[in-house]
Amino acid sequence: MPQNAPGDHGNADVVYSEKLWPALWIWVVAAGIAVAGILILAPISIVAGYTAAVVIFALEALFLLMSTPRIEVDGQTLTVGRATIDRAFIGKVEGFNRDDAVAQRGTQLNGLAYLCIRGWIGPVVRIEVTDESDPTPYWLTSTRRPEQLVAALTTSRIG
Repeated sequence: MPQNAPGDHGNADVVYSEKLWPALWIWVVAAGIAVAGILILAPISIVAGYTAAVVIFALEALFLLMSTPRIEVDGQTLTVGRATIDRAFIGKVEGFNRDDAVAQRGTQLNGLAYLCIRGWIGPVVRIEVTDESDPTPYWLTSTRRPEQLVAALTTSRIG
């Protein structure tokens, strides 16, 4: 089962690191929602409308930034979001793009899999969990660089 290791990202032998930042279109949508605050409150007070828009956008930005997960691979562990697994328990690792990635997130998805999926990132990497005491068959994570993540996980482990 994924282990929680919040804030444990300071390992010196990091071989891969990626933040799953929101795409530009997400920020455009957030701005559009904030503008709705102006439209809703402008009949009451234009100042209240603009204030609401600023507050709404600030809250949306805070939520988006605080919920941005990190993928990090070092010689011993893989961390995806708040979950960490020892690389000794990682089996087959595969990257998927386009239709194959859609199938991995949909029709081929195992309900017991650990997911770190972001809808604005198309490619995914499937990471098999070989720990027999763990009911999680695999991890599925979004990534903008699937080939590099697969390479980092399939290179020899340190120690």
